[in-house]
Amino acid sequence: MKRITTMLLFTLAVFAAVGNVSAQDHAVTANVPFNFTVATKLLPSGSYTITSDIASPNVVLIRDGEQHIAILSMVHADGKDLKKNVLVFNKYGDQYFLHEILSSSSGMNLELPASKLEKKVQHQEARLQSDGDQILVALK
Repeated sequence: MKRITTMLLFTLAVFAAVGNVSAQDHAVTANVPFNFTVATKLLPSGSYTITSDIASPNVVLIRDGEQHIAILSMVHADGKDLKKNVLVFNKYGDQYFLHEILSSSSGMNLELPASKLEKKVQHQEARLQSDGDQILVALK
């Protein structure tokens, strides 16, 4: 029984190590100077690492520099030009929503679907006749 448990733990450790290696292939960092929302989670300003695993290209992991915040978000491929290295945020009033990850260096060309919260804020802004803005943050 101990041998089976040891083999199982070893196998899981190998898969975890391989997952970390492949995730590092698709990683970018950015210093976001404002609070922003991803899905339903409000994130504080700061340094973030965004990774996308080759095995799961439709999911990104967003972590802050201190590893206290980790968010998984569904994404889909974006047909935009990959000559940029930026995060694209939609801004409505004083609220920012992560919209796209465009990185030629990491091969990420991803769009995050608008959350229910973003759609609600967007609708409120439309009623006020104010267009939303897009804000770009450079990736490293």
